[in-house]
Amino acid sequence: MSITDPRPDPATAEAERARIRDTHLRAAGERPASTARGLHHTALISSDVERTVRFYQDVLGFPLTELIENRDYPGSSHFFFDIGNSNLIAFFDFPGLDLGPYAEVLGGLHHVAISVSPDRWRELVARLEQAGVPHELHSGVSVYFRDPDRARLELIADPLGEMYGQQVL
Repeated sequence: MSITDPRPDPATAEAERARIRDTHLRAAGERPASTARGLHHTALISSDVERTVRFYQDVLGFPLTELIENRDYPGSSHFFFDIGNSNLIAFFDFPGLDLGPYAEVLGGLHHVAISVSPDRWRELVARLEQAGVPHELHSGVSVYFRDPDRARLELIADPLGEMYGQQVL
């Protein structure tokens, strides 16, 4: 019995990307303005509020800005961290619900990429090392790691709107 590679043929995949680009991607000067102002917050799940606060505030340096009751689930917390430029990363805990461990699923979270300056990036990589957080460095500007609940995060030292030296905005 042979095991087949489930990945698409690279040439076929690139041809499909090219088709989508040709059909939908407009040059920067031809794009309409976005209807959005920015990302207010993205909300993840926390299995332990204090552990999450210690990680995001003490290891990553993202100040806790608010901790309130989750209006959708009494007894649950909704809490926020400042990730710069008036953007937040937020969390819910759901005590009493057995949600199981984090899992990457189709339509679910793959990773959250947070922009930091190159100096801060180097400092944060050192903090991850000091805290014993396993991590992977990529392209000299990205570090990937998991938070205490296993959500994948990326700290990227490229400017906002740029990825690995290429403009994406």
